Amino acid sequence: MSEEILLREDRGAVAVLTMNRPGALNALSDAMLAALKTAFAALEEDRGIRAVVLKGAGKAFCAGHDLKEMQAGRQAEDAGRAYFADLFARCSEVMLMIPKLPQPVIAAPHGIATAAGCQLVASCDLAVAAEGTRFGVNGVNIGLFCSTPMVALSRNVQRKQAFEMLTTGAFIDTAKAEAMGLINRAVPHEELDTAAIELAQTIAGKLGAAVKIGKQAFYDQIEMPVAEAYAHTAGVMVENMLWRDTDEGISAFIEKRKPDWQG
Repeated sequence: MSEEILLREDRGAVAVLTMNRPGALNALSDAMLAALKTAFAALEEDRGIRAVVLKGAGKAFCAGHDLKEMQAGRQAEDAGRAYFADLFARCSEVMLMIPKLPQPVIAAPHGIATAAGCQLVASCDLAVAAEGTRFGVNGVNIGLFCSTPMVALSRNVQRKQAFEMLTTGAFIDTAKAEAMGLINRAVPHEELDTAAIELAQTIAGKLGAAVKIGKQAFYDQIEMPVAEAYAHTAGVMVENMLWRDTDEGISAFIEKRKPDWQG
């Protein structure tokens, strides 16, 4: 992972990842995608980290794909077909890593989160945004429909709202993003880091194994019919109930004391 492209700072059990291409509005270049993939792979194996915050350096969260790199890809003999196929496959792989991580990932967007940058926000488990942030899947404005960002967006917000954003290229503000379910809340810009990290620390203070099994069950069940989802999550709760730390947590609650979790 290049420290120039993506920074990582651990604050106790919280890892803060900062996309660090401010001059390019933290565009998802080939190098940025590779750095995010490496960082997420490392976090998957890091048992000391129980929550993750993802943010951008400079005046924006992320402006989407690097259009200059994409145009350069056209110079190949196949006019870029192989490069584009590989690019969107790599980007999709990175987005899919987020819900599969054992730790909840909190996006902390500011400035703009556009196209694949908006996709990145939608792919995260939670999002706390700075007031004034603008969100858009605006590729249609330059003749490129945001088809891959559409996957994450349409699974976060109402169908007609998503389709309007995709077909008009219009931006939405934090008030509408919150109302649509794209973000959890908006805070003043100067409070963004604090709010995102406090949320991460709250999650990190829970029993990590319970959050991990719960996150996996959340994404598993949401793709199932209701009856199948109940059957699946009932099995997850049985497993969870049999843990020593869950027994201790329930006993501590009944006895009005702090649990002695061993992890």
